[in-house]
Amino acid sequence: MGRRTQAERDADTVEIAYALFVAASLAGGTVLAVGSPAFFFGVRSPSEGTLVRAGLVAGAVVFFTVLAAILLRHGHGHGSRGRRRREHGRERGQGPDPHQPSQPGRTSPDS
Repeated sequence: MGRRTQAERDADTVEIAYALFVAASLAGGTVLAVGSPAFFFGVRSPSEGTLVRAGLVAGAVVFFTVLAAILLRHGHGHGSRGRRRREHGRERGQGPDPHQPSQPGRTSPDS
């Protein structure tokens, strides 16, 4: 297991904070959207508790789904080490990225 640079650790910290903020915001919005009839419109019946519980469950599902999606996209899942090695190889002058066009504004090297 290789040692990570401070920049890599900082990038991971920022990405985790971003993921938590976005997931919590979307989960809170989901709870409000599902539970709004009980919160704002004065629904008074057994369905009031049902709406609030449904909103909390939906918010929890949204929170963990968004959190997992953002962190996996960032590379906390499987295979992140290989991606970092490839990125570092390009930084050391081992050639251009084959997925990037050769000139800005071009779609392929042959354009």
